[in-house]
Amino acid sequence: MDGDPAVEHQLDSFSLAFPLPYRVAFIVILAIWGWGLNLHFLHIRRIDVPALIRYPGRSSSAQLTHHHSTYRLATFLSVTSALSIVVFWLCTRRDPQRVVDYDWLPMTNLLVLAGLFSVPLRRLSVSHTGRSRLLWTLRRVAVGGLAEPKDGKFGDILLADVLTSYAKILADLFVCICMFFFTRDGSATARPDRGCGGQLLVPLIMAIPSAIRLRQCLIEYARVRSAPYRESTGWGGQHLANAIKYSTAFPVIILGAMLRNQKTGSPGLYRAWMVACILNSLYSFYWDVAKDWDLTLFSRERESPDYPFGLRRRLLVHKPGVYYAVIVLDLVLRCTWMIKLSSTMDRISDFESSIFLIQFLEVFRRWVWIFFRVETEWLRNTATGLGLDDMVLLGDFQANKYEDED
Repeated sequence: MDGDPAVEHQLDSFSLAFPLPYRVAFIVILAIWGWGLNLHFLHIRRIDVPALIRYPGRSSSAQLTHHHSTYRLATFLSVTSALSIVVFWLCTRRDPQRVVDYDWLPMTNLLVLAGLFSVPLRRLSVSHTGRSRLLWTLRRVAVGGLAEPKDGKFGDILLADVLTSYAKILADLFVCICMFFFTRDGSATARPDRGCGGQLLVPLIMAIPSAIRLRQCLIEYARVRSAPYRESTGWGGQHLANAIKYSTAFPVIILGAMLRNQKTGSPGLYRAWMVACILNSLYSFYWDVAKDWDLTLFSRERESPDYPFGLRRRLLVHKPGVYYAVIVLDLVLRCTWMIKLSSTMDRISDFESSIFLIQFLEVFRRWVWIFFRVETEWLRNTATGLGLDDMVLLGDFQANKYEDED
């Protein structure tokens, strides 16, 4: 187990069986499976996700549905990675030196995964259209770009929000590459050196997704200010408030990096980090519930007799109890940093298995978040007919108390 004195100075037991490059690949493939499940479930609930993100619909019923195409790609990538890690296990047999020496196997797997996203695979019945669209969107989003509503703005926002949950995975991908190419006698499967490339580079990479969303919010604000005033969009204050939310991630990253690089503890710095974490977590939680999901839990309308307490009139995803459970889950997973407040849990949180678990939980939280964020966008459009333009929190839907399609 992690913390075993016999292996802790080299590789912990978890990393012997599941090195960092394979963990990065696993999370990426998991995201594709998760997106397929998002599409599938929302399709069952009669929510047209492709229409919301301005993705071309199927021209014929003979074509695979979008979620089945996603499942096919995920299966193909899963089989490729599974074969790679089985070969790795057979070659290394949990021997620390062999694990270090065979780092080219998991790195080759990452290269293959990257290639499969860009190389057409029509002969293998794997559609290239969705992957091309993803890469095209990624290029635009990577520089903080934002499409116009008619060109798929919501898709850009959704992808950029997902990237914020993958910030640590992106940093670990950089660590793998840095250890493989730029460290003397280094190895991508050695004990992860998250200081590779210097003290600032990894925190900087972790900050990029939040910076992307921050810029998108400012673009939305500028668009609202330059357009004629409309009551549905207001003066753009919500976009500034959203930008502030993403900016609260920077003190957490900066102060966390300073704490890790300190040889002696600093109570003042630790308290500042804790305040930054509280602000970021609670602000983000409020925004998830009140703005991203349009729930009334934090508004005066929460006790309205027209819908369940703290929710809204139309509930398409599931019954009210599920919404309450998801609200609690979102708060808990937004506050996983609190394990560092316990001296025992703080030590455990530095194990590679614990780091991986926390990353997985954040990806899981984002996966759950997508269901309700897409549902909200669908309701905003179908309930008001305003299209995919900027909107403030909607508080009045012309519908029944709530809809249960079970």
